[in-house]
Amino acid sequence: MLFRTGRLTACLALAACGSAAHAAGYALIEQNASGLGNAYAGQAASAQDASTIFFNPAGMTMLPDRQVVLAGHLIKPGAEFGGTVTPNIGGGDGGDAGDLAFVPNAYFAFRLTPEVHLGIGAFAPFGLKTEYDSTWVGRVHAIESELKTINVNPSIAWKLSDALSLGAGVSIQYIEATLTNATGAGLPPAVGAVKGDDYGWGYNLGLLWQASERTRFGLAYRSKIDHTLEGDLKVNGIVAATPVYADVTLPDSVSLSAFHRVNDRWDVMADVSWMGWSSFDLLNIVNGAGASIVPPTTENWDDSYRVALGANYRLNDRLTLRGGIAYDETPVSDQFRTARIPDEDRTWLAFGAQYRLSPSSLIDVGYAHLFVSDARIDETRGGLLLSGEYDSAVDILSVQLTHTF
Repeated sequence: MLFRTGRLTACLALAACGSAAHAAGYALIEQNASGLGNAYAGQAASAQDASTIFFNPAGMTMLPDRQVVLAGHLIKPGAEFGGTVTPNIGGGDGGDAGDLAFVPNAYFAFRLTPEVHLGIGAFAPFGLKTEYDSTWVGRVHAIESELKTINVNPSIAWKLSDALSLGAGVSIQYIEATLTNATGAGLPPAVGAVKGDDYGWGYNLGLLWQASERTRFGLAYRSKIDHTLEGDLKVNGIVAATPVYADVTLPDSVSLSAFHRVNDRWDVMADVSWMGWSSFDLLNIVNGAGASIVPPTTENWDDSYRVALGANYRLNDRLTLRGGIAYDETPVSDQFRTARIPDEDRTWLAFGAQYRLSPSSLIDVGYAHLFVSDARIDETRGGLLLSGEYDSAVDILSVQLTHTF
């Protein structure tokens, strides 16, 4: 099976290692550990280290001559289904569709001239993996849904004046997808699996305005990226169709952030972000000749917003404490929710700390718990109605080393 449409946004995405999406939809905002403790509030304006390459490349003008950032995230999503399928075909509840994952990112930035900075980042801007027991009641709807993305992002920043900086970057992105489900209601199930991959490219832009000595604002845009995946279809491990294709568009996004240093002890930050999920309107599975294998699935996702507030408290010259809250609006309505992406609104509660190891080295740690609203599902596929609710949550633990030289 395969999905294809001229305006289709990916129904799946994954970081470098298996994981579930942690921002609403399937966006991965875990691009550093230094921002996790603030629930990623104000990241387009804070420019605290080289990870600003992802959040706002213009922020590189705030950095020292050369800096490297290495970060890793342990992420434990959980998604447990409770409900029925009609008619009853037997099977369990699928178990926990999430699993523990490790997701890395890395950045390097340096000053080329007094006004120009260059940098490069490696990260995954989207992520999702769901996997159920192969004999669960919804096996015809979905078993495994996974898509891996790796993004390399060379960037440049130009300091126009003491108040204004501009930034830009190019994204070279690799994508690899896997979709599986039972081809019929019988047990043990015959499993159809499609796999494909592709390369694509996009760009990102940023502006940083130093409004006063203590206050700055950031505006950042990251473009959509179009892919056409090519791969094959297998049933129980035997090739049934090759080649097969999938048109995928990963959505664009805009972030507006503010950062304010209240005094020598306190910083506060806030932001609002928009993501263009409305391009995900249809899931149409086709063979290599372009013929639909199953009836198309209407997705009809909506554009969504994320808002966040955070604060830093400098306990002393070496230790800074962080806290933050955020709200992620889901792009998925109850009417169009599927077992592949049982997404719902989520609320972040985060805290973290930064410790100065030496004049040139910092270590950041952060933790966040995501409270995910119960997700109602009523999805019909193959004449079977999957009806029930998902109980979901996410825990994230991140560590980062920053070294200036």
